[in-house]
Amino acid sequence: MQFVKSQGAGNDFVMIEDLQDRIRVGAEMVRLLCDRHFGIGADGLIRVAPATDADFFMDYYNADGEPAEMCGNGIRCLAKFVADRGLVGGDKLRVGTRAGIKDLELFRGPGGDVERVRVDMGPPVIERKRIPLSGPGDDALRETIEVDDFTFIATALSMGNPHCVLFVTDLDAVPFGYLGPTIEMLPLFPQRANIEFVQVLNRNEVRSRVWERGVGETLACGTGACAIAVASSLRGFTERQVAVKLPGGTLDIDWASDGRVFMTGPAEEVFRGTLDPRFVSHHVKTETV
Repeated sequence: MQFVKSQGAGNDFVMIEDLQDRIRVGAEMVRLLCDRHFGIGADGLIRVAPATDADFFMDYYNADGEPAEMCGNGIRCLAKFVADRGLVGGDKLRVGTRAGIKDLELFRGPGGDVERVRVDMGPPVIERKRIPLSGPGDDALRETIEVDDFTFIATALSMGNPHCVLFVTDLDAVPFGYLGPTIEMLPLFPQRANIEFVQVLNRNEVRSRVWERGVGETLACGTGACAIAVASSLRGFTERQVAVKLPGGTLDIDWASDGRVFMTGPAEEVFRGTLDPRFVSHHVKTETV
């Protein structure tokens, strides 16, 4: 089985092409491939699968083996993967995800390979039950979260997956490794949540660190960057166009007047490889469809 290792702003993925829809992905397989010591190493696995209502389907799994609804950095890497291999022509692409179909625009470098991708992420979901969040109320734009001696006024929303955005005055002073996983698992979030700690720099720039549900800290999170931009605007901290600076790079977010959120960022192929047949036969079940 051939694979490609890709990254978008430092958020990295194992990419497997399966346009014949033969590979059945299991949680153990994902965990092993994403393991940074015994496997390839990645934040998640993407199976590039066929789709009936789009050009491709992004079958995405977090590093813990659980399927996820959407991945903003991952979908840019998928776009580069299929475009650079000539599996799609032109500079437009429609990709199916568990959060619906996403429209993408490809930007190519001098050699013709894709370097950046703009993704229509759709509108944010702020209705409490649809995020989802437990408890009363219609939304969670100002949600009090208390952990030990820490109190935050958080903003929760969904960009196809649940996010909790917490604004801080000094990002470097946050005990991130403790608060991230603790808040992720609060009963407030019945499906857990991605946790973003954000320091506002000015009306058009913020800094953030992200604790991703089922992964841990990642160098970037595409849906998280979108959630940050929306939350920052809703709280009055920034304009609707925001550069979100993450440890792995910067993602440019535009919350358009029609309610849709557009994310633009890089995609890069790191290396290609072949999985050992013994590894594949032991951990991957295939069938002919």
